[in-house]
Amino acid sequence: MIRAVALDIGETLVRDDRYWASWADWLDIPRHTVSALVGAVVATGQDNTEALRLIRPGIDVAAEYAAREAAGRGERLDETDLYPDVRPALAALRKQGVRVVIAGNQTVKAGKLLRELDLPCDALATSGEWGAAKPSAEFFARVLEAAQADAMETLYVGDHPANDVIPAAAAGLRTAHLRRGPWGYLWAESPEAAAADWRISSLHDLLDITRG
Repeated sequence: MIRAVALDIGETLVRDDRYWASWADWLDIPRHTVSALVGAVVATGQDNTEALRLIRPGIDVAAEYAAREAAGRGERLDETDLYPDVRPALAALRKQGVRVVIAGNQTVKAGKLLRELDLPCDALATSGEWGAAKPSAEFFARVLEAAQADAMETLYVGDHPANDVIPAAAAGLRTAHLRRGPWGYLWAESPEAAAADWRISSLHDLLDITRG
């Protein structure tokens, strides 16, 4: 029985369009170029920030992030960044009595912005707030603390097999791979995605899983 559902953030709940578009504008590079480079580096197993280093070799990503914030061109999130199924699916899960946790690799500011959206969840945290990021075991230990349920009663949902499915399963959680966003589609038929307990195309699919 699934008593808690924990969800990744980027390309699970929130589209990354604005995030990468803002980096493109800051670096004065066409948005399509940045999107293509992000896809290319991730497809080869690199972290997506390597795309920024291809554009500007030697870039200090943290320093540039701070400069963007200081210039008033930093992170933003609003209702338009959410996928349409987020609010109804999370609200329905809670109505079923399932504890809903939001936890992903995001900044401290992203956590603040997400809380301002008042999403239907019981707990929300980012890797920046925890000081632990996926795919580390520490991150998923924190997920379990927030879930307040045993590992086999906790389902972690995400689009990225290497960051979501594999490490969550290694921590003993049940897993669902979401076919959404670039990485969800890219690896939808991969052995890593196939190793998930469930493969879904919408957050609404979670309702049947948790009813079972």
